[in-house]
Amino acid sequence: MRVLLVEHESEEALRMAQGLNEAGYSVEVAANGMAAQRFVESAKYDLVILDVMLPGLHAWTLQQSIRQQGNTPVLFLTTPGGIEDRLRGLELHEDDYLLKPFEAKTLVARARKLLRRDRGR
Repeated sequence: MRVLLVEHESEEALRMAQGLNEAGYSVEVAANGMAAQRFVESAKYDLVILDVMLPGLHAWTLQQSIRQQGNTPVLFLTTPGGIEDRLRGLELHEDDYLLKPFEAKTLVARARKLLRRDRGR
């Protein structure tokens, strides 16, 4: 399973990618919205994990681009105080969200859930 992880904090991205790799996922990491856009345009992913707070290209714009290309599940990462972000994500048809901070195993569990649900479609 191919996962695109879009996270601008390098230590967080490394921690999440390591957890996903250990769970058997092939992970590519984009550090900003523009890089993520290039990844999305050039490859097919089974899941996109998308931090709401991105430099370069806003997560909402990237989410719309992902939706234009198909129904790839998207898991948004947001902060506890980001209620407006969560509501906006729901309006844009996010598949799930995860509040920061979290353990890598929680991220893996959410990824598995979304991928199982997507296979059932």
